[in-house]
Amino acid sequence: MNEGPSGPFSRIAAVDGLRAVALLLILIVNIAFFASGYPFHLVPDPAHDSWGGQAIRWLVELLFTMKAYLLFSFLFGYSFTLQLDSAARRGVDFAPRFRRRLAGLFVLGILHAVLLFQGDILTTYALLGLVLLAMRRVAVGTALRAAVLLTGGIGFVLALAAVGGTQLVTDPAAALAAGQRSTEALQGGIGSVITEHVRQLPAMFGALLVQGPLALSAFLFGYAAGRRRLLTDIAGNRQLLRRVQQLGYPIGLAGAVIFASGGGTANLTGLTVGVLTAPLLAAAYAATLLRFFQTTRGQRVVAVLAPAGRMSLSNYLGQSLLCVLVFTGVGLGLAGAVAPGVVLVIAVAIYVAQLAVSAAWMARFRYGPMEWLLRAWTEQRWPQLRAADPV
Repeated sequence: MNEGPSGPFSRIAAVDGLRAVALLLILIVNIAFFASGYPFHLVPDPAHDSWGGQAIRWLVELLFTMKAYLLFSFLFGYSFTLQLDSAARRGVDFAPRFRRRLAGLFVLGILHAVLLFQGDILTTYALLGLVLLAMRRVAVGTALRAAVLLTGGIGFVLALAAVGGTQLVTDPAAALAAGQRSTEALQGGIGSVITEHVRQLPAMFGALLVQGPLALSAFLFGYAAGRRRLLTDIAGNRQLLRRVQQLGYPIGLAGAVIFASGGGTANLTGLTVGVLTAPLLAAAYAATLLRFFQTTRGQRVVAVLAPAGRMSLSNYLGQSLLCVLVFTGVGLGLAGAVAPGVVLVIAVAIYVAQLAVSAAWMARFRYGPMEWLLRAWTEQRWPQLRAADPV
């Protein structure tokens, strides 16, 4: 692969490019939960259960489910080390500022879960961020061992449950009926949508018993990568990135086939395999993108992606707002009426629009709107928003 230059700008842009790609993958996974009420009950929408719909769901589970948020979680852990280094250079007490940041993130997450999307990840990040803060002085080896043990531990617990015959969908007929009620609720007005979100929150807390440890594991991998300055010398780590690809793709894709073919998150056996192998596939994705971003063509792609990555919080929340306006009765009310293929087209259209808006916004401002508000809360002052030197 032809490697391009890797100056400071390209290094920063590469990380933002990864964030932007993670945003697309997260949207592709999450949009199904806006388009129908059935996925939250782990059953397919019978109105769109043709072979075409099944094929699209299978491909999404194969390539993106459980990989998208792990990539974003890795970047959260990596960015944590950058914030640590920045605070040390400026002589700032990092811990209280970071705790304020996490508190702000938690409040945003609660509002997001209630008003827009009950599958919110921000509250989980805020709580797990406290664990990351407590581990900020651990050695890289300790962080890596803890990450591996977390992943292996949750996989072991799920395997025991699978062997014991535990079923995630104990009554398919009841799940289908619940999916119909949820879809009808999403087709209603703002009160109906919020009530449905609140009703689903206990089930989401249960899902976090799996998602939480995996996210923390990815945090720690990102922390280790940041401590080793992995992404500040991408060209110098080409051999490591190549090994990640060589290991991650065969194992990760094999596990993804078992995960997707076994029913995805609705089947404990497939879920166990997914938990153990999804981190490897997500790491292979990241390695591939980082190597590509160092090429001449890759740097042109990064230039398009990076603005969206720089305002990833705003875009993550914006995705949910746009999906609410498209699929629920608050807007067009298309929940339950759109086939999976069209849902994917809508996801791509939303993402392309976000790329354009992000480029225009970041050409004029230093932060995304939600990043600016969170920074203001964290620093207890109003930071300058408008860019001094427009790009």
